This record gives sequence, C-alpha cells and structure tokens, in this order.
Amino acid sequence: ELGYNYRMSNVCAGIGRGQLKVLAERIAKKKYIFEYYRQHLSVLDGLEMMPVQEYDMPNYWLTCVLLNGEVRPQDVVEALEAENIESRPIWKPMHLQPYYRDCDFITLQDQGSVSEVIFSNGVCLPSDSNMTDGELARVTRVVQGLWRVKLQCDDSSWQ
Repeated sequence: ELGYNYRMSNVCAGIGRGQLKVLAERIAKKKYIFEYYRQHLSVLDGLEMMPVQEYDMPNYWLTCVLLNGEVRPQDVVEALEAENIESRPIWKPMHLQPYYRDCDFITLQDQGSVSEVIFSNGVCLPSDSNMTDGELARVTRVVQGLWRVKLQCDDSSWQ
C-alpha cells in the first residue's frame, strides 16, 4: 500500500526558514554553475543543456544534460565516479516505477513519453552551491575527456 508523509517537523521548518534568508544567493550560485557548464560543455557534439525558457525563472536546482551521441549517460557517470566525483542519472519517470506500472499516463508522443527520453539520455552533473571554480573545472575536464577519447582528438584542440 502506498503512503505519504507530508509532515514537517519544527526543526526542519526552522532550518527551512533560516535558508530562506540566503535563497537569492543560492539561486545565483546555482545559475553560475549552470552557466559554467553551458560555456564549457555545450560545444560538445551530442551534449545538450536542459533548456531555460524565456518566460520563466528557473531555480537551477540541478544542472542536467541530455546526451544524444556516442557518449552515453552511463559513460559520464562512470568517468566521473572513477575520479571520485558523484553524478547520477535523471530520475526514473513515475509511470515506470513498479508501484505505478499498471497505471495509465498521458503522453504526447507515439514512442514513449518525454520523461522516458529524458531518463534514457540525461545525467545530473554535480551542482552543489558550495562548488568552487576548481571543482567545476575538474568536472568539465572529465566530461570533455570522454569526447577526446571517442573522437581520438589530440589535447591541443581542447581548452
């Protein structure tokens, strides 16, 4: 049986209230991280940053990329893991979870849902608001390295 627990303890509420004081700073840092990755990774063939729409203001909670070339999400996860850097696939869609597998869901596509495409092709890159430029550079070097290996380029053609 499925159950939900939406209660919030007074301790969690107090922590959340305190974090509201630095919310604008955190969002600014998360945007900086997203833009850093966009600047350094969007040139890679087959890598696409998740879109930012003109009509909204995202909170940049996670920086996720979609891969539609030879480099696959698991390649990125394993390469980062080999350097002791945590990343992960994008969440599995609800309609693919065991509890909901027999439930109907609505999609606008004939071959699977948008969420299935994102799940199959997406990776969440490290995006903690305490990341330094050095840590961001380290992540981008590892990711860029996958393209160097796949394309067998020499290092002089990469920044």
